[in-house]
Amino acid sequence: MVHLFEGISANDVWDQARGKLCDETKVLHQVGRGGLTFEILHAIFSIRDPKQRWIVSRNPAINPAFAIAEVVWILNGRNDSTFVNFWNNQLSKYTGETESYHGAYGFRLRQHFGMDQIERAYRALCASPSSRQIALQIWDPRIDLPDMFGKPANQDIPCNISSLLKIREGKLEWTQIVRSNDLFRGIPYNFVQFSTLQEIFAGWLGVEVGCFTQLSDSLHLYESDYEATRNSIAIVALSNPDSLALAWEESRQTWQTMLFVMEDMTNEALNGQKMFDLVMGADLKIAFRNLLYIVAAEAARRRRWFDLVSTFADQCVNPLLTQVWNQWWVRMQKRHNDPLRTAS
Repeated sequence: MVHLFEGISANDVWDQARGKLCDETKVLHQVGRGGLTFEILHAIFSIRDPKQRWIVSRNPAINPAFAIAEVVWILNGRNDSTFVNFWNNQLSKYTGETESYHGAYGFRLRQHFGMDQIERAYRALCASPSSRQIALQIWDPRIDLPDMFGKPANQDIPCNISSLLKIREGKLEWTQIVRSNDLFRGIPYNFVQFSTLQEIFAGWLGVEVGCFTQLSDSLHLYESDYEATRNSIAIVALSNPDSLALAWEESRQTWQTMLFVMEDMTNEALNGQKMFDLVMGADLKIAFRNLLYIVAAEAARRRRWFDLVSTFADQCVNPLLTQVWNQWWVRMQKRHNDPLRTAS
C-alpha cells in the first residue's frame, strides 16, 4: 500500500503524515535501534513549493540554525563532526563519538566515490537538459550493508540513499529516495537539506524549482516521540519569499563565504564584538544574510550573549525564518530559565 501526502509546503505534508502515524490502527509496530516504532511503508511526500521547506507545526520546535549548518556542511563536501556538532551537541548520541561522520551526505556526494557528483550532474544537465540519467548516489553497499550476520556496518548509516534530478517544462524536479525516515527527528531537517539543494541546482541551471518528491520506504515514529507528535498542533506557516538561486560561480563563492563565517563563529576565542563585526561585515545577498542572522543568533545563544541573540534575530526579514527562529527561541528560553536543564 502506498501512502501519499501532498501539499504546497513541507509543513502541510508533515501535518498529514503526523495524523497517519499517530493513528495506531493504521500503523505497524516495529522494533528499531532506538526502541519501538510506529511505521508505515512506502510513504510518498509531494511538496509543490519546495521553498516553503520549514516545518512549524512540530512541538517542540526544530533548531533552524542546525538545519542551515547541515546545508552548508553538505554543499562544501564535509564529513568532520566538529562543525555540525557545534550547532547540535546532541548529534553524537545518534551517530557516535567520532571525528568524522561515516554517512555524511556532502562527503558522499562530493568526494567519497572519487568524483564530485554534484558538479558532474550540473554539467551533464547543462549539456543534456532532457536527461533521465542524473542520479546522485549516497548509499555505498561496500561499507553500508550489514554483515552476513545482520550486524550494522556503522552507527551512522545514511538514511537518504539517492536523489533523482530531471528538468521538465522548464522546472527542476527532484525525487529523494530514503530507506528509513523518522518523522519527528529526521524529516524536518531532511526536507530543508534536499529542497535547498534542489533550489540551488535550479539556480545553476537557470530553471524554475519544480516539485520536491520524497519516497520514504520506512516512515516511522519512535514510541518515545509519540506523545509530542500527537500533541503537536497544526500551525499555519508564514511565507518564505527568499531565493537562493544563483549562477554556478556566484553560488559557489556564496556558500563558501557562509562556511567561513560560520566556522569563525565556532571559535572559542571569539568575543561579542568580534561576532557582531563578523556577521555584519559578511558580503552576502539578503536571502543569505537572513540565513546567517539565524545561525548567528544561535551561536550567540550558545554563549549566553542574549543581547546579541536579539540583535541578530531582529535583522532577519524573512517571515518564515523568523517564525521558525521564534519558536526555537521560546523553547530555549525555557531551558535557560531552568538551572536543572542544559540547553542543547
